[in-house]
Amino acid sequence: MAPPRGMDPSVAAAVDAFTRGDPVMVFDSAYRERETDLLWPAATASPEVMRRLRKDCGGLLFLAIGNEVGGKFGLPWLQDIHTHPSLMGENPVLGHLITNDLQYDNRSAFTLSLNHRETYTGITDRDRSLTTRRFGELAMEVFEAGMSNEEAMAALGSEFRTPGHIPVCREAPGGLSTRQGHTELAVAISRLAGLIPCTIGAEMLESDGDGALGIEEARSYSEFHGIPMITGEQILAAMGENN
Repeated sequence: MAPPRGMDPSVAAAVDAFTRGDPVMVFDSAYRERETDLLWPAATASPEVMRRLRKDCGGLLFLAIGNEVGGKFGLPWLQDIHTHPSLMGENPVLGHLITNDLQYDNRSAFTLSLNHRETYTGITDRDRSLTTRRFGELAMEVFEAGMSNEEAMAALGSEFRTPGHIPVCREAPGGLSTRQGHTELAVAISRLAGLIPCTIGAEMLESDGDGALGIEEARSYSEFHGIPMITGEQILAAMGENN
């Protein structure tokens, strides 16, 4: 497949792979977390995909969703919930646990964690693949049907419950123009591929778990397994951002 005019060939190869439902790897930045994520489209999640993420990555498994998906389903940012005056009044410990010292950002992307209602514990590869896949499929169904926010929230509640074993991260309003985190980069791959912005992934750690997998080791993994690997800078350029 020839890359779109003006697009970095490496990004075009990654987009092509993602469009087919194949994985890609994204290194965020030497100036941010210096981490590489292994990513798949959420709607393609299978037990085998979840097993690969669990065994080959070692970091947090997360579901990154576009801001419009979060808005349609009414999913709040946990940071907003945890600093809500009424909740802090009822639960004073929240005031002590406030997020005000992130070293890589000033805001967390986490929203609710989910389990599909047909799961048992929610943690097995089968259970997590069901939760992930159905969330991606439901998001597509909701937008294709033109559901209202109220209808979308009811549809979500009919299939999912919280808390669960799939942490969901919601893209910041404005996407990459306002925040260049793992969530926004993962969502951008889906957007570039023309897919619903729901991406499942995990952070790749060193084998001893004491640090992020080095970029050269990550490149070796990508070459060995034939997985396209690109950087946050390349994604920003492809999305037309100058940050």
